Amino acid sequence: MESICKIYKIGNGPSSSHTIGPRKAALIFKENNAMAHHFAVTLYGSLAATGKGHLTDVAITEALKPFDVKIIFEPTIFKTFHPNAMLFEAYSENDEKLNEWLVYSIGGGDLSAPGITIERQAIYEIYKMKDVLSWCEANGKTLWEFVEMHENNDFWNYLSEVWQVMKNAIEIGIDTEGSLPGGLNLQRKAPSYFIKASGYKASLKSRSLVFAYALAVAEENAAGGKIVTAPTCGSSGVMPAVLYHLYKSYEFSEKKILKALATAGLIGNLVKKNASVSGAEVGCQGEIGTACAMASAAANQLFGGSPYQIEYAAEMGLEHHLGLTCDPVCGLVQIPCIERNAFAAVRALDANVFSMLSDGKHRVSFDRVVSVMRETGHDIPSLYKETSEGGLAKF
Repeated sequence: MESICKIYKIGNGPSSSHTIGPRKAALIFKENNAMAHHFAVTLYGSLAATGKGHLTDVAITEALKPFDVKIIFEPTIFKTFHPNAMLFEAYSENDEKLNEWLVYSIGGGDLSAPGITIERQAIYEIYKMKDVLSWCEANGKTLWEFVEMHENNDFWNYLSEVWQVMKNAIEIGIDTEGSLPGGLNLQRKAPSYFIKASGYKASLKSRSLVFAYALAVAEENAAGGKIVTAPTCGSSGVMPAVLYHLYKSYEFSEKKILKALATAGLIGNLVKKNASVSGAEVGCQGEIGTACAMASAAANQLFGGSPYQIEYAAEMGLEHHLGLTCDPVCGLVQIPCIERNAFAAVRALDANVFSMLSDGKHRVSFDRVVSVMRETGHDIPSLYKETSEGGLAKF
């Protein structure tokens, strides 16, 4: 299992699998084919179906500059390894093919190619929650200490940068008005939600602020702003909303926030390793569901939860998003994605409270829910997995 820094990628929205991943692939191919005259890139499956709405063609074209690029969309062709496939081809001035590369954007901005491991280094030998919990119990440690033991010396500095980007996305988002790009003319809601929240009494104010913070980041992502994948661009508003709210309301130190980020990153890593965080592969349950599980765990740790209570909170965060489809209207990370971030953030806080009231014992384990999420995702028809062919996308 890789470093949790791979869960938290800093970049621009609106989609980790459709913009961050393809842009990275284009840069790699350009570097390896510097003598080419022009390129052709064929997008398959989900990448082709929602590529224009997710700015995939723009990301690739920008990355391959100053070369000429032809983008070909093949939405009905699905490669067997993963729905998000790209074929890069390099040509000479005489239109002779020099090289080609079939690569997959597998979610969270990560890439994979047959027989090739790209920028991957396994640093965790344990990748099941039950084994992590056993380690914590045997060593008298908590989850963030398990993470710290495996990461390098720059780990905490990177998480500090992640936290700063998360805070900035909220603060920019709650102060930016207007409509989002893409053709739906969807108005930003975060500024008005933030202002209205101040007029409510404590309980309603608290929940309303969480909505505003999640909307702020999700809207920044939809506008192509700078965000952190947690675990993806489409679910990037959940973690910041929960952490920023607790940071502001309960005055938790930044040191405690970073430890919560470490624990949440471990949760995201376990899902990524044992299932998927790609909406194109398992639906929105892999994105919003995982984000909710991460935020639930982070909140529970901040309030002093035991490793078993943290595991329970994460389990609930994911379990109650099982079966959630990925059906973006017009292929944009706006409807229903933005609202889902807001509701998942509140659900994460509820999962935290529910778990804190318990002793951490429960019937369905986190590992089991992750396994069920993977199975459910594979059973969901492709039209409900980021292709914008079914569900709300037929709107």
